[in-house]
Amino acid sequence: MPSPSGVEKLPKEIKEWLDITLVDSNFSGYKQLEEELRERGFQISKSAIHRYGQNFEKRLSVVKMATEQAKAIVENTSDDEGAMSEALMRLVQEKIFTVLMDFEPDSEKPIKLDSLAKAVAELGRASVTQKKYAAEVRKKTEETAASVVQTARKGGLSDETVEQIKRQILGIAS
Repeated sequence: MPSPSGVEKLPKEIKEWLDITLVDSNFSGYKQLEEELRERGFQISKSAIHRYGQNFEKRLSVVKMATEQAKAIVENTSDDEGAMSEALMRLVQEKIFTVLMDFEPDSEKPIKLDSLAKAVAELGRASVTQKKYAAEVRKKTEETAASVVQTARKGGLSDETVEQIKRQILGIAS
């Protein structure tokens, strides 16, 4: 098992500075970062900083992609019957699945499997709750449509008008 890199051993505030600087510099200028770290009292090679920067850039890219996917889901999904929530749950499930597929035991940075299992269980419960809610809303909407149709027919509206009202209540495009 590889030992943690010199970057991973940096004090928290120095590592945070390095992360911000890497992002601000668009993951370039590793020689200058080596010199700045030396001035701060840390001897870490340009190559080690570069390896760390590449891994950090990959992780950042994954987070950005997940964020963009979530935004696309939000922008392109009306929340009829919680479709957006379901899509987001599927996205989170996919990401957890990816983490589990890429899982490599590392005693220095253990993944908390119990936390992942808990997240999966909570997503499952949320999905069941979402589906129950959607079924209740659908049932109430159908009951309301049936009641309105009955009232409209008693009131003497034409079958065509009654059908149009029913379709609007049920959200069926005409």
